[in-house]
Amino acid sequence: MKIHDFKTVLENYKVVFFDAYGVLKNYNGLIPGVEKTFEYLKETNKEFYILTNDASRKPQQLADSYHHLGIEDIVISNIISSGMLAMDYLKQKVKKGKVVFLGTEDSAYYIETLGLEAVPISELDIDNLTDIQALAFLDDEGFDWKTDLNKTINLLRRKNIPVIVANTDATYPVSKKEIAIAMGGISDMIESIVGKQFVGFGKPDSQMFIFAYEHIKSAGIEKKDILMVGDTLHTDILGGNKFGLDTVLVLSGNTQAEDAEVKIQSSGIIPTYICEAAIVE
Repeated sequence: MKIHDFKTVLENYKVVFFDAYGVLKNYNGLIPGVEKTFEYLKETNKEFYILTNDASRKPQQLADSYHHLGIEDIVISNIISSGMLAMDYLKQKVKKGKVVFLGTEDSAYYIETLGLEAVPISELDIDNLTDIQALAFLDDEGFDWKTDLNKTINLLRRKNIPVIVANTDATYPVSKKEIAIAMGGISDMIESIVGKQFVGFGKPDSQMFIFAYEHIKSAGIEKKDILMVGDTLHTDILGGNKFGLDTVLVLSGNTQAEDAEVKIQSSGIIPTYICEAAIVE
């Protein structure tokens, strides 16, 4: 397994798509040395975007989280979140009325921005479903798992409405050795119970890459000019590969160095490059 120098790889591209968790930051904060990468991107005038399966916070809050960690160059226009895709879908499908959601108060932004009424699942009157137009899975926090997941199941048994999953990640790491269930894992369970098809957003689905591609500011950018950097084969690398981008698997997050070769061989998902981290030395 050949390990490439990240700076040498970056030199061949004009635009970089970064995954967030496991690539730029982790449960301890900013991955040490990442700030040097953004200094290099600024010096070389390379455009970048952060593609994240995160619908828990507003895009501005996501950008601000990097400012608090010491990277000022990440602004709201650099953020492409699965919540933004879910919002775009709701804009097309739901013109008025109420959207029930599972998530935090901050995640309701993606509903309320459209002029729709966001109803927390905890406040839903299951015996009065008038004007309920859709259900959105936004974040795995902000609700009671037992009471509100049961209420969600009964809502979908009683009312046939579109269901949007804004974060399709099944799990997320909470430490080097432990993971927790994410919104995608919860929605998969509910989907199998009620026997209905939900609409999911986030990597590896092509919608996120299309959305990001359409937001590139530089003129004349082709897919060969873009590099996708991620730490997870089945989301970041598979999604980038399917969209026709060159990809870098970094070993700073979900995929550890001792497991990388076996995971690549068993999955058949092959990154263009493998690097220790998204760090320019």
